[in-house]
Amino acid sequence: MSYTQGFHEIAAAREEYDWDIDLGAVSAIWRGGCIIRAAFLDRIRAAYDARADLPSLLSDETFAREIADAQDDWREVIVAATRQGVPTPGFSAALAYYDALRAERLPAALTQGQRDFFGAHTYRRVDRDGSFHTLWGGDRSEVDA
Repeated sequence: MSYTQGFHEIAAAREEYDWDIDLGAVSAIWRGGCIIRAAFLDRIRAAYDARADLPSLLSDETFAREIADAQDDWREVIVAATRQGVPTPGFSAALAYYDALRAERLPAALTQGQRDFFGAHTYRRVDRDGSFHTLWGGDRSEVDA
């Protein structure tokens, strides 16, 4: 997942700043001379060589299947560590990133509601077009913003 996230960030910067970056070549460079030098980078290069426009390593069928097959054990390790009071911030954050990539909808509504409550920043709904504000200090009715 760390490679997935890292390559995703590089790809986003490539788009944002119109950089000419070949992600397959990046993995080859890292493999050849970086402290990372993991053999796993050869698999990443092969994925990007097969499909240069790969939006995420999880869009590659092989990577997606392997991560999906391992996720139950991954979750169990995090649960066991949590029960024992062992912090696993990297492992847990990687799982949260994985879950966010796969989610059809994310819980941004909570953040939007808090922003509206504290600063009348409005929010959007999934069932109607437009921006809305709740009269939190009054009758808590919703108004078009």
